[in-house]
Amino acid sequence: MAADGTGTEAPGGGAGASAGRARKARAADGKSRSRRGRAGARTPRRSTPVKLPQGYRPAEDEPFMGPRQREYFRLKLMCWRREILAESRETIAHLQENSVPEADIADRASAESERLIELRTRDRARKLLGKIDAALRRIEDGSYGYCEETGEPIGLRRLEARPIATLSIDAQERHERLEKTYRDD
Repeated sequence: MAADGTGTEAPGGGAGASAGRARKARAADGKSRSRRGRAGARTPRRSTPVKLPQGYRPAEDEPFMGPRQREYFRLKLMCWRREILAESRETIAHLQENSVPEADIADRASAESERLIELRTRDRARKLLGKIDAALRRIEDGSYGYCEETGEPIGLRRLEARPIATLSIDAQERHERLEKTYRDD
């Protein structure tokens, strides 16, 4: 899929083609850059157009967070983001059309309660959009799919279930245990 989201690549390969040739040249020279630089830091990945096969799902037997997996999760996050924004626009339209004050106190209270629930839901969606945007930035910088605490792969099944995950299951469980310990005090 091209960076413009059209699913087509530019004729001649564009800037991605020259970057690919440079990588191949480095690999032939034996000077290929690894994903991790000094002290285990991840180097940013170049955005090269990747066209996913119809019905593609990441598999355990392919390289973890290779170009196809990154593109799959990028598209999944972008789709989720579009859905949230569409729901937000619907909520705004609904709130604007139902802004006529009710004459009856019970009806007014009910309408106000509905508005508060919708606004609370939109606030959660706003926070989720921030997490989706952060995940998209991690895809671009090459850190997506790796635990923020341990640096280990999060795992495809967890990322499928929660594409915005930043911690592996073990790290998340430790975090929740610590949270519970401090909350119980």
